[in-house]
Amino acid sequence: MSRVLVTGGAGGLGAALAAAYRSRGDDVVVADVADVADDPGTGPFLHLDVRSDDDWAAARAWVEQEWGGLDVLVNNAGVAGGGRLDVATLEEWQWITEVNLFGAVRGTRTFVPLLKQQGSGLIVNVASLAGLVHPAGMGSYNAVKAAVVALSETTGHELAEFGVRCAVVCPSYFRTGLVASLRGADQLLEPLMRRLVDHAPLGADDIAAEVLAGLDRGDEVILPDPAARAAYELKQTDRTAYDETMRRQASRLHDMGREQG
Repeated sequence: MSRVLVTGGAGGLGAALAAAYRSRGDDVVVADVADVADDPGTGPFLHLDVRSDDDWAAARAWVEQEWGGLDVLVNNAGVAGGGRLDVATLEEWQWITEVNLFGAVRGTRTFVPLLKQQGSGLIVNVASLAGLVHPAGMGSYNAVKAAVVALSETTGHELAEFGVRCAVVCPSYFRTGLVASLRGADQLLEPLMRRLVDHAPLGADDIAAEVLAGLDRGDEVILPDPAARAAYELKQTDRTAYDETMRRQASRLHDMGREQG
């Protein structure tokens, strides 16, 4: 039985991952900025804003007091963002970086000393296919998710000798409430993302099941859906076709911008 902390666990993929771990009999604490009362049917809840050093320190104190250690840290909390390079503001870049990248950084820095002391543990960073495949109109989101991929690989290498693993999860679009967190100056982004999310064939529970299967296999990079695997394979095997596909998408985005303007 594992002791698992899931950030952003009050909804979406975080909630699905928490439920999947609980279904195995694991102890799970959900940590989220949303205030949710403890539910005896699901387990304990911690208020955690991933931008807050104090909240992270409190989470570690709770883990040490209640469990005496931690087996799995899931850095899942994140927000949606993006926008064309000349439309998205620097404030938007700073906001998404603080949540999506530095949230994972803070979580990692908080628990690495404990995991090293234990000589065991697993860090799971939820990135996105956008960390590996980079469509136009999503510069800030692509950049922070690529950074999470790089952080995860570095973490895995650095902590291997201490018995600590790290895996990164890179799903394509799936049905979730993430779009509700979207904000920004580029008005083209929200309807495009909402359509892709609403028409995605898989939901959060499907992705969570594939994530746990990948972790059980020992995968370090988990592409949990067919669309993600196909897109990444195209980039790896036929870069010319990949670039042409990305630039056609960029051209359509520019056309939409001109029509809107």
